[in-house]
Amino acid sequence: MTRFPCLAAGAALLVLWSATARAQEAAPSGPPEPAVQHVVIEDDRARIEELRVRGQNQRITVQPKQGGKPYEVLPADGSRDMSSESTRGAAGQRVWHLFSF
Repeated sequence: MTRFPCLAAGAALLVLWSATARAQEAAPSGPPEPAVQHVVIEDDRARIEELRVRGQNQRITVQPKQGGKPYEVLPADGSRDMSSESTRGAAGQRVWHLFSF
């Protein structure tokens, strides 16, 4: 008769332990990784590669197919004034890499 309470307590502990293990597996380990997209647009004159993180352009690279040097277009972020009268930032401007090391 004394074996039954010990077995019942052991079984209850086992069920409790497995439920705790399942809850720990289901819990997320932190914030999810941001959505990253690599978009390639190509025609007969140029190849444009865009890198988007969370839907925002982070990098735009243009590779002309007829002899020109590749360049980047600096994307605008939401905090810049993109009007033609603005002198803030270089967003929308083309940038060439002269040296790479």
